[in-house]
Amino acid sequence: MTTPPARAVLAPEWLAHRYDETHDAIHMIEVPRAVRRREPFLVDAHLTAASTPTVLSRGDVLSAALHPAPLHFIFHSAYCCSTLLANAFDRPGLASSLKEPQLLADMVGWRHRGGDQHAIGRMLDQSLTLLARPFEAGEAMIVKPSNVVNGLAQAMMNIRPDAKAVLLYAPLRGFLASIARKGMWGRLWVRELLAKQLADGTVDLGFNPRDYLLHTDLQAAAVGWLAQKKLFQTMATRWPDRVRTLDSDVLVARPHAALRASAALFGLDLDDATTDAIVADVFARNAKDGTVFAEGQRGSDRAAGEAVHGEEIEKVAIWADVVARDAGIAAELPAPLI
Repeated sequence: MTTPPARAVLAPEWLAHRYDETHDAIHMIEVPRAVRRREPFLVDAHLTAASTPTVLSRGDVLSAALHPAPLHFIFHSAYCCSTLLANAFDRPGLASSLKEPQLLADMVGWRHRGGDQHAIGRMLDQSLTLLARPFEAGEAMIVKPSNVVNGLAQAMMNIRPDAKAVLLYAPLRGFLASIARKGMWGRLWVRELLAKQLADGTVDLGFNPRDYLLHTDLQAAAVGWLAQKKLFQTMATRWPDRVRTLDSDVLVARPHAALRASAALFGLDLDDATTDAIVADVFARNAKDGTVFAEGQRGSDRAAGEAVHGEEIEKVAIWADVVARDAGIAAELPAPLI
């Protein structure tokens, strides 16, 4: 043990980081608010404390857990400013945000290893309780899961009937440009994502298994993107009072309106002065590393990717439009945030 169990469980600085189903144990690590804000993702690779966790039985952790805060979600399609939006709501006294907590990804891994669905559902519920521990009384908790966790998004909305969600996505051409710009690693990532989506059963676009082997890398990227868009369409239709969709281009072009509308959805009191301060600070920086964006940099970065890979992107985008139409995916998602 690296710290007394009571402190590990009760202090808000301690994060429920991982779940070990073999030993029914929770890995708790100390992650202060400043570290949570600085690091882009709450995963092993970004948290030095992850190498020396305090390991406690699930029962001990839950028996001492504080009353959870109101919990809301930012579900996303990747490469769409979701980290930026999560950072925007991490304000003392207003809300705490969690960016891609490993604990939720562990639920997906357990599921893919053939875990019992009832046990996974129970632990998913308890994971949300453990994650909904704010730093200050009165704060809400905004959780931005990894998009690998999107296969559990509807389950989480069912488990937390009071939760609201922003479904954030990048336009397809911009998403494809981001993937192409990252070279081999971006292309590998979309294939890994698609493999996990297939394991989740969230890809229903009319293809047979052999087709996926014949797709180019950017076609695989488009298939994964379309599967997420179809999921978001289903969620927005199913929960029209709880879910709003948001195009990342709209978020960047109209940050004040997007923040105020998101805050209203989450039940947060966000005044004009605070909104102005958030936009001036958070929206001016790269959410992953904190560096200041030069004026027009986001657009120039996308243009650079499209300039090199434009022909391939355009052909895949046209192909994806046909796939989307045949699969009943609307060009514009319902329930727009603004």
